[in-house]
Amino acid sequence: MPAMKQKPARAVPRALRATKTAPVSATPGASHAIDLGRTARRLREGQDFWALIRALKLRVLPNTAGCHSVKEAVTTAQMAREIFATNWIKLEVIGEADTLQPDVFGLVEAARILSEDGFAVFPYMTEDLVVAERLVEAGCRVLMPWGAPIGSGKGLNNLFGLRALRAHFPDIPLVVDAGIGLPSHAAAAMELGYDAVLLNTAVAKAGDPVAMAQAFAGAVEAGRAAYLAGPMEARDMAAPSTPVLGRPVLAR
Repeated sequence: MPAMKQKPARAVPRALRATKTAPVSATPGASHAIDLGRTARRLREGQDFWALIRALKLRVLPNTAGCHSVKEAVTTAQMAREIFATNWIKLEVIGEADTLQPDVFGLVEAARILSEDGFAVFPYMTEDLVVAERLVEAGCRVLMPWGAPIGSGKGLNNLFGLRALRAHFPDIPLVVDAGIGLPSHAAAAMELGYDAVLLNTAVAKAGDPVAMAQAFAGAVEAGRAAYLAGPMEARDMAAPSTPVLGRPVLAR
């Protein structure tokens, strides 16, 4: 129907504008979603979309989204390297369907296999310190803990865990991946000292994706600036900010 044909034509440029707005150096792509048996028409549409992505002149970060086993994730990563001509891969090995929590055992195994095969692995993980250590030992040079379950928009569920991860790995780039729903969530992650946030749904499902991308761009910059400025430490009790020196004392 005509209305259905027109909708993608409007949506794709809109998404393109939103991507240009955000301060990104890579564009995530779910390579696992590629269906090699799609029709010629779908192939042409895919090529048109890929041409738009290439026009951004950004490095693509393929994704093993939806993979539930080591073999599936490794095979998908190898396909993505051939298709997109990059050794970058966002590694997902899903272990639980309701929360999309990663299978950390399979994740470490797949990360080791891919790292030995020359991939730069960006692992989607929990904020577990032991898992993080195992991933670094497996060859990962970037860690990407979740803030909350994928697509939930709940923000940073475990501030203590994320803060501990930053403290234990001061020299490893850390990216909060998944669960970001509002610009304030992104700012909070950057204020913790994280190096970046990775998000999709918060912009894609916004009423105005372009405006939301602009809001996130400002939040990321503000959060990073706040971290570099050295925020004051929080206190349980009040501390007067007005000096008392020179205050008149009234005699009774």
